[in-house]
Amino acid sequence: MEGMIHAAVLGLVQGLSEFLPISSSAHLILVPTFLGWHDPFADSAAFDVMLHMGTLVALLIYFRTDLWRYLTAWLASIRERRIGDDPNRRIAWLLVISVVPAALLGSLFESTFDTAFREQIAWIAVFILVGAGLLWLAERWGSRTRGLEAMTRTDAAIIGVGQAIALFPGISRSGITIATGLFLGLERDAAARFSFLMSVPVIAGAGLWKARTIVGGGLAGAQVGELAVGILTSAIFGFIAVAFLLRYLRGHGTGIFIAYRIGLAAVVFAFLLSR
Repeated sequence: MEGMIHAAVLGLVQGLSEFLPISSSAHLILVPTFLGWHDPFADSAAFDVMLHMGTLVALLIYFRTDLWRYLTAWLASIRERRIGDDPNRRIAWLLVISVVPAALLGSLFESTFDTAFREQIAWIAVFILVGAGLLWLAERWGSRTRGLEAMTRTDAAIIGVGQAIALFPGISRSGITIATGLFLGLERDAAARFSFLMSVPVIAGAGLWKARTIVGGGLAGAQVGELAVGILTSAIFGFIAVAFLLRYLRGHGTGIFIAYRIGLAAVVFAFLLSR
């Protein structure tokens, strides 16, 4: 029963923090640490990645129309060997370009990112502050005058590099990709929408890769239940977070999330000093 509770709480944390620009990877490490949990399965990097499959489900449901439109446009461009003036084909190929940096970095340094920082709580707090600073600068300097239709291949590649940097826990994938989009002059909701869409293949690839490791190692009956609860919870709260953030950014800045990140980093440092 305790394992199910841990899985449900971590699923909720994953669902909310994956899409809000506050870093899911940091929260999935910090919450068990703060609560004193010692669950080798629920606290593992592999379990964290599997929770991402729940947020992937949330994305597939929320963006089902957009994803189908871009997928069919992308396949048509390959079949006809042309992009032309079709904006759907353009955006589809921009999404493909954006995936490459994270896919390369993740495949090369997966084990490093899985293990190097999970016990380095102070570094996670530093990365949280770095992410807050990037969001603040992006809000200050970004023109916020361009929509998705104005994006270029260079824009997509640069945002893709941002997504790759988010492998450091605490940076926040959604946070740095939204910030990068703002630096490039995108409107807030356009930056967030592109950020969410470009995460679909990355989350799917990482989840399937980790699933191979978990299934290959064998799962106890209780662990199957924990995975199911965690994935379901992350899907529900992930959907809520996506819908909220896209609506919120149409009329508000990211200041509330910047403040939250600064406060969270302060809590982490206070926690370390009290040990």
